[in-house]
Amino acid sequence: MSFAAAGSQRWLQIAINRKPELLLSALRRSGAINPRTAVKWQSPLEPEFLEYRDRTALERAGVADLKKPLKDFWPPRGPVWDGLGITSDGHPLFLEAKAHIPEAASPASRASPTSFQLIERSLHEARRFYAPKATATWSNLFNQYANRLAHHYFLTELNAVPSSLVFLYFVNADDMLGPMSEEEWHGAIRLIHAALGLPRDLKRYGIFDAFLDARLLQDTATSGLSA
Repeated sequence: MSFAAAGSQRWLQIAINRKPELLLSALRRSGAINPRTAVKWQSPLEPEFLEYRDRTALERAGVADLKKPLKDFWPPRGPVWDGLGITSDGHPLFLEAKAHIPEAASPASRASPTSFQLIERSLHEARRFYAPKATATWSNLFNQYANRLAHHYFLTELNAVPSSLVFLYFVNADDMLGPMSEEEWHGAIRLIHAALGLPRDLKRYGIFDAFLDARLLQDTATSGLSA
């Protein structure tokens, strides 16, 4: 299979499979890993570039035993993770990638009534943990961002798994007319956090914002390896 045609999916596939050292540098700058830590990427890997969800995603990220089953926290067909890795310290790393700001705005949950009830309960529980004073509904506009936070809460707090969640923002993704600076992304992140009632910085929870310039990946993308 070829790389995805455009957007964060394409740039992440290129970063992981062709320029992993650039991605590692971005993770180190963000604080997600320390300078001597490496990452063994589990997805999306050539040639299929598969992405995973639910229990399969956890297993790919090296999460085997859980005190609280995932089915008791989230219904089947949960988040599909853009990237999964295992650090050289043996810790799982979950990655969500974006190449333009509208991509960060996701539609409200369309789950069935039974599934939605479980999702709402888990989102409310996660919101209480991250932002005890918040009153925002997490299943609306920024539902995708919120459910990633909820799954991180599920792993780190309910199951005591020392995991990291990284939101990777591509700068200068010209194919998507994306932000041309990290500051533009910071403005969007502040808006999301304000809408969800979150504190400005989530690093103390093991949640990091990383930035990677897509221009550094373009030579690889156009040297006979493009879609």
